[in-house]
Amino acid sequence: MGRPFKGSDVRFAIKIAAGWHNANVLSHAFANNIFSYTINEMRSIFKIISNQFREATVPQIFLLAVILCGTIVASTAMGYIKLPAADVIKIIMSKLSGRLSLIDGMDKLFPVVVFDVRLPRILTAALVGSGLAISGVVFQGILLNPLADPYTLGVSAGAAFGASLAILLNIGFMGTASVPLFAFIGAVATLFFVMYLSESGGGVSSTNLILSGIIVAAILSAGISFIKYIADEQVAVIIFWLMGSFGSKTWTDVGLTFLFVGCGFLIFMFFARDLNLMSLGDRAASSLGVDTKKVTLTLLVTASMVAAICVSVSGIIGFVGLLVPHMMRLLTGPDNRRLIPISFLAGSILLLTADTITRAVLPSEIPIGVLTALIGGPFFCYIFRKQQKTRNQ
Repeated sequence: MGRPFKGSDVRFAIKIAAGWHNANVLSHAFANNIFSYTINEMRSIFKIISNQFREATVPQIFLLAVILCGTIVASTAMGYIKLPAADVIKIIMSKLSGRLSLIDGMDKLFPVVVFDVRLPRILTAALVGSGLAISGVVFQGILLNPLADPYTLGVSAGAAFGASLAILLNIGFMGTASVPLFAFIGAVATLFFVMYLSESGGGVSSTNLILSGIIVAAILSAGISFIKYIADEQVAVIIFWLMGSFGSKTWTDVGLTFLFVGCGFLIFMFFARDLNLMSLGDRAASSLGVDTKKVTLTLLVTASMVAAICVSVSGIIGFVGLLVPHMMRLLTGPDNRRLIPISFLAGSILLLTADTITRAVLPSEIPIGVLTALIGGPFFCYIFRKQQKTRNQ
């Protein structure tokens, strides 16, 4: 799972290991039992997370946060009914503050368009982009593979199989939530089956995980093809879901996605130092006090859960988890304490921009997964070719 490390890696490890002991003790406790804390221990955990934020590059985070807010306002203003940006800000401020005087004299249709139609879709797209981006950071850090993304372990194939099955059998006992629920169950079941297949000698290796993910994804893809073959008139619905879309999202989708992505983000930030040290390899990380097995399992399950909820809400949207970490790593370097929050914001901006283009710029709306694949596919080829050249040198 590891790789030989150089003198620069050792210097990087020494730098990030400053104040390491207290954080490492809490990290072990967190991996053993996440629900067994006293109030003082929880305060210590959140203190560590806040310290990780201080290590992040504040100007970059502030700049990306401003860009994200501007993108949300601009995206809300765009669409079939065009709204002035100033009116969008007034409507949002009026809702947040409860001051209805801010929207006096405004068309009564505008607040409905903003809050009931556009904002749920926009915020869901932003949160899904964040979730896929930070999951990609974690997968690349754990598997030590620049081509890893949130779907490496077959999570997308499992979600697609679950959703296709729900559509085929016309399962609707939970209304519109039935298909996302089955997608989430399929993704989680696939995750644990892949981890079961890859386990050897009491642990998991990156090679076994990737191979197991490929095998299971191939089997599930065959199952999806068979479902489409027998689906008859429902095949169009299955294909549309597989291509990804943020249409018809509600505030329930926003809340559910925010809960999972927010919790995942906090866990990732808590283990950011561990992830830095694990990039040196298992032996080096263990010598510096990291329980690599427990940390790996915790991060893999958390990252896959975040990816699973994102897929269940939006359908399959590829390449965001591959594209964003590489782009942001050029700005922040390899330190995950900086890379994770930066990728969180950049993923939001990228996917929200792509969704705005498909919804409000193109003559007719196309599935968001198609656009991200057109952007990410060539970039994937570039990364793969660059990696091959590096190995040959």
